[in-house]
Amino acid sequence: MSDSIQTIQVCTSPAYTVSIGPGLLRICGQRLRDVLGTCHVAVITDSTVAPLYLGVVTGSLQTAGFAVSSYVFPTGEARKNFDTLSGILEFLAEERLTRTDCVVALGGGVTGDMAGFAAAVYLRGIRCVQLPTTLLSAVDSSVGGKTAIDLKAGKNLAGAFLQPAAVLCDTDCLRSLPPDVFADGAAEAIKTGVLSDEGLFSLFEDGTLTAAPGEVIARCVAYKAGVVERDEKEQNERRLLNLGHTVGHAIEKCSGYAIPHGHAVAAGLAVIARSAEKLGWTESPIADRIAACLAKNGLPTGTEYPAEVLAHAASADKKRTGGDITLVIPRRMGACTLKKMPVSELLPVIAAGLEG
Repeated sequence: MSDSIQTIQVCTSPAYTVSIGPGLLRICGQRLRDVLGTCHVAVITDSTVAPLYLGVVTGSLQTAGFAVSSYVFPTGEARKNFDTLSGILEFLAEERLTRTDCVVALGGGVTGDMAGFAAAVYLRGIRCVQLPTTLLSAVDSSVGGKTAIDLKAGKNLAGAFLQPAAVLCDTDCLRSLPPDVFADGAAEAIKTGVLSDEGLFSLFEDGTLTAAPGEVIARCVAYKAGVVERDEKEQNERRLLNLGHTVGHAIEKCSGYAIPHGHAVAAGLAVIARSAEKLGWTESPIADRIAACLAKNGLPTGTEYPAEVLAHAASADKKRTGGDITLVIPRRMGACTLKKMPVSELLPVIAAGLEG
């Protein structure tokens, strides 16, 4: 089995390894013992993932000598809030976890964010391990140390940086994903292709994502690892990873989070690509190609929300600084740039991208 597992080193402070391959949940105990030593681990998961994988994970951890507790919260982006965070923190305290213990996030992006944020603030910070079970969390949210919850004003407005002690991406988990959930992760992977290089983007056009997801996850993680190593706290280059997210987060908020993150980001990516072309910010036309790739992977290429509504929602985005907001603009495939503008100029930019 080890021959089919790929490993990527993320050289942050502290450094950690991302392992990608089949069967990792079944052997997570022995692999994490080498990283953590034996300690008390609290597995945090949601009500969808728990019936599928919680037993396998707790069994492997216990066999490896860990003391194991588990906490299950209701599934959904709407649960990514202070109430759920409070419940997790109270649980960690009741279980008497100490600073030498560890939180294990088992699930998708919401679980990774919630458990990671709890680990970051409990006792002013304890270790956290990410066990992503969705394509979205595997290619994006489990790596890089960004954790957050949503506020009424917008998405991910309260959070902390906490690099994980390890990430284990079991590609067998992808088999249990409904098509729309798989597509949700495809959006973040396609975004990475637009950012990184022509070769990676072409994998989403020729079907490699479905045929060989491990290869695609590894390439996406390797790209993100390099960006995070150079800009761990998102001061400059790491902001490029927000491609499609300004409009995407606005769509999520307008829908009351009924539209999932990846679908919203896909629509946001298509909107900003069309806008960039119309406004002359691209070196080569790529909007149609991006839209075709998104559609091929079961993703939307637009939204029914009007520009005025989206601009108002985006004005509360965490990427705003004072009266300005920074957009990520695709100039050509594999090359994007940051464009800072007054928030007051956002409306016509979004409007241009909504027009056919």
